[in-house]
Order: sequence, then structure tokens, then C-alpha cells
Amino acid sequence: MITPTAQLASLVGQATMVDGSFDPLHDGHIAYFKAAAQLGLPVLCNIAADDWTITKHPVLLSQAQRAEVIDAIRYIDYVHLSHSTTLEVLMMLQPKIYAKGNDWLERGGIPALEKNACDSSGITVQYLDTVLNSSSQLLRQWKLDDTQ
Repeated sequence: MITPTAQLASLVGQATMVDGSFDPLHDGHIAYFKAAAQLGLPVLCNIAADDWTITKHPVLLSQAQRAEVIDAIRYIDYVHLSHSTTLEVLMMLQPKIYAKGNDWLERGGIPALEKNACDSSGITVQYLDTVLNSSSQLLRQWKLDDTQ
């Protein structure tokens, strides 16, 4: 179910939140969603808007397209198209669990502001052992293949 920001308050403390751009969507994302669903709570997927995604790479699927595709995935209960920061969504939703892939541990964990907000709000940060693929890596590989 695609959930507008105004309805996040109805889910406070009741969900596991996953977060990202998901452009392009790949098998590592599906493993991430599946592992989040196994935590036993409804899963809300917070999708980065196009204006954030374009700071990383050209948008392949628009935010509306990504929302529709992810909404069709059985492991996802709610889809939120974010027009704010992850920190702001964490504070509005206050999920019971904020799930991230283990690749975030290689970066030292989630950003300090998000970590502090989770700690002060009682949100558990759960790092999931999922298939580690990278949309950025896939795009770099595509660009290399395109030049050959």
C-alpha cells in the first residue's frame, strides 16, 4: 500500500523500516526486503525521491515507478515516497526497527544523526546479512559495458 506522509503517524512503533533509492532495483534489495520481513513486523519501504537519487546517478525509474514496483513485492506492506530526509521520516514514523544492510557496517554504521535519533526514540537499528549488491556498482558496470 502506498502510504502518504500524513498517514505515517498511524504506523508509529508498529513497523520495520527499510530505506533507499532502489534505482535500479536488484536481487540484493529483494534479499534485504525478505530479511526485514522475517523480523516479524509489517515492513515500510521508504523510497528516496528523484531529486535525491539524481545526486547519485541519472534516474532510471521515476520515483512513482519505483513506488509501484516495490509496492508489488510481497515482503513490503507499506511504501512511502519520501520528500524529506531519512532522519525526518524516522522521527515521524518511529519504527520499532530500522533495518539496514550489513554494507552499512563497512561505512561505520548509519549516519550519526540517524543513530542518535534512533537511540533517543527507542528504535532498534538492525543490520541484516543480505546479498551485498550495489546499484551504483551495477550502473558503473553497465557504463563500462556500454563503452566496449
